[in-house]
Amino acid sequence: MVVLVVHAVDPACVCGHPGIPGNPGHNGIAGRDGRDGAKGDKGDPGELGTCEAAGKDGPKGDKGEPGAPGADGPKGRRGENGERGSPGKMGPQGISGPLGLKGVRGEMGMPGPKGTKGDVGPEGPVGPQGIIGYQGEKGSPGPIGPPGRQGPKGELGAPGHKGSLGYRGEKGSKGETGEKGPKGDMPEIPKSGFSVGLTAQSKLPLSNAPIGFDKIIYNRQNHYNVESGRFTCAITGAYYFSYHITVFSRNVRVALMKNGQSVIHTMDNYQNSEDQAAGGTVLHLEVGDKVWLQVVGGEVFNGLYADEDDDTTFSGFLLFAE
Repeated sequence: MVVLVVHAVDPACVCGHPGIPGNPGHNGIAGRDGRDGAKGDKGDPGELGTCEAAGKDGPKGDKGEPGAPGADGPKGRRGENGERGSPGKMGPQGISGPLGLKGVRGEMGMPGPKGTKGDVGPEGPVGPQGIIGYQGEKGSPGPIGPPGRQGPKGELGAPGHKGSLGYRGEKGSKGETGEKGPKGDMPEIPKSGFSVGLTAQSKLPLSNAPIGFDKIIYNRQNHYNVESGRFTCAITGAYYFSYHITVFSRNVRVALMKNGQSVIHTMDNYQNSEDQAAGGTVLHLEVGDKVWLQVVGGEVFNGLYADEDDDTTFSGFLLFAE
């Protein structure tokens, strides 16, 4: 490595000559090896080489892993029918079926026609004299004599064979219209029903006793007793009972009673103004059974009310007799 030493020129000296070159300096430290430098950019692709003879086949590689199963191919055509095999062995005998019913006896057929008389055969040889034969057949009857006296009635003979079914006769002509009969009696329909209500005098009834509904809306059969407050069954059957209640000033708890037993309950807690409550059911009643409505739970639950604008009613009627 050569070090060039440059001497400064005095600006005052204009016409001086250059000085003598100095001695060369010492060699510098060697630079880094270029092999450990950064990788350069990829060069441009070279030109395509000429085609030479193919090289020899390399050694056979290892066997690869089996590939994934392919999709199912289309269904093949049905094969031709094979030859018929030889008959199999005789199977075991089946169980005998049940004995069938006895058939109906058929009707007796008509007698067949009489056959034609055969030809006389050739005369045979004369045989030996035979033994005395049996008595000959009875001769033809003589002329009919006068009728005798009637004999006693004989015993009943055995019934004859059933005759064949005859042909159906022709349809007869339509007969004349008969006279109109008398008008029948109208059937009597059983009736039973009632509908009653409270009044201003019977509102807020006593508890644990039949409510005395004294406003009669319907009671044509008089099956509801106004004095006892009970309905008495006069016709056995199915009955429908219902009640509609106006609640005011107190709570209400009522029960529909049958012969002293409670059937259904209805309760309403009074809040303000006027409330409404209702109930109904179907009962089977025998003659003499009694049904009524009563307050249960004491005086604090007897707020049944009625006036000119609000009603509390109890009704019942026969659905059908049994």
